[in-house]
Amino acid sequence: MGCSGAETVSSAGDRERDRDVAGRPRNARPRDELGRPLPRGAAGVEGVPDDLALSPDETLTEAQRLLDAGRAFQAHEVLESTWKAAPGGERELWRGLAQLAVGLTHARRGNAVGAAELLRRAADRVEGYADAAPHGVDVAGLVAWARALVVRIEQDGLAVLTRGDLTPQLRS
Repeated sequence: MGCSGAETVSSAGDRERDRDVAGRPRNARPRDELGRPLPRGAAGVEGVPDDLALSPDETLTEAQRLLDAGRAFQAHEVLESTWKAAPGGERELWRGLAQLAVGLTHARRGNAVGAAELLRRAADRVEGYADAAPHGVDVAGLVAWARALVVRIEQDGLAVLTRGDLTPQLRS
């Protein structure tokens, strides 16, 4: 998740670690749009707050906005926050949606193997909601899209994919 509230403190061995106010390790370094850490002081993209709490509808809207902007890493963080707070019957849906965003992050970072694996897992997880898709999630469309993308990645590689190829529609 994001790194709000983190500060740099010294620890054993004079190494500096970013920690939140409760002392938990955090990385306060700025990140690029793909979630990769940048040098301290560099201009990064806005992160997702650690305490983000959105309704399912708000989560899907924000995740789609981030996916449309090519920011799958941040979309993953938004989806992950809802996954961790979701009721038991929906947890695997949100987990699958978060994995879908991680798969896209791997693809955008050039990791074809990781992208295919996470997209495959996401499709398998989300598919369990095909009979009664909650919150307007286009389960059938996402599963078909993810599986087709895996085939393209494994047959043709990542270089042939466009930004549009890597932008799913979460709702129909």
